[in-house]
Amino acid sequence: MNELIWAIAIAVVLAGSLAYLLWKQRKEVKTEQMPKRSGPPPVLNTKQLQIQAYERLILLTDRIALPNLISRTNQPGTSAKDMQLLLTQIIKQEFEHNITQQIYVSAPAWDALRNLKEQNLLLVNQVAAILPAEASGGDLNKSLLELLMNNPKLSLDQVVSDALSFEAKKLF
Repeated sequence: MNELIWAIAIAVVLAGSLAYLLWKQRKEVKTEQMPKRSGPPPVLNTKQLQIQAYERLILLTDRIALPNLISRTNQPGTSAKDMQLLLTQIIKQEFEHNITQQIYVSAPAWDALRNLKEQNLLLVNQVAAILPAEASGGDLNKSLLELLMNNPKLSLDQVVSDALSFEAKKLF
């Protein structure tokens, strides 16, 4: 009987030891699979967010540049008024779509972009206002492109794009 108790005791100790070793091994496997963290949880790098914002705003500058906008939206058969409305809507929508990017860029950079938007809206509206009532959308587009070709200083898009690019490069 004494031997039976010893055998049971040894079996219990061995089973307990084996259970403990299995538990410890599982715990180690789980901790190896978990991502290692040192300090607070990772946050997106502010510099990365700023660079992405400058990228998006340079793209916005290109998208609302009047020659590019006109080539994308040219719709034969539309009236000058309809084309005016379409161009101004797209400029406003593109700008509003990217408005949150202002928190990542400098105030002068954002002001330059806002000035580009306002200047393009002003040019579209002013040129449309001097066209005859029966003018077509093609007439408006042609007049806008001629105005920009004859007065290159009216086109701020390249200046704004260069300024945004310069600021972005300072982040590197």
